[in-house]
Amino acid sequence: MTPEQRHKARVASLPCVLETQGYGASCGGRVCVHHLREDQGAAQRADDFLTVSLCEAHHVGSNGFHGLGRRGFETRYRLSELDLLAIVLRALEVQRELEMRRARAA
Repeated sequence: MTPEQRHKARVASLPCVLETQGYGASCGGRVCVHHLREDQGAAQRADDFLTVSLCEAHHVGSNGFHGLGRRGFETRYRLSELDLLAIVLRALEVQRELEMRRARAA
């Protein structure tokens, strides 16, 4: 497994990032990995490290990123893609710390 694949798998293991911020307490749907398109054209490949966890509703639903578009999404949730990325990176760091503590305790 490549580092990119490992990272995407870790992101996909997290709950919907919007659910963790109090939007949609009952997301409960399958988590998708959303690639940030910050400063990229449509033909450019998105970086696999620039990903966030979104449930299907918040990813492709009518109130999701692709349903509302970037501006509509940011207006509705008052969070940019970069805000979401920062939240996910913090969650991954917490997850890593917990894994390290468990390994030390074993």
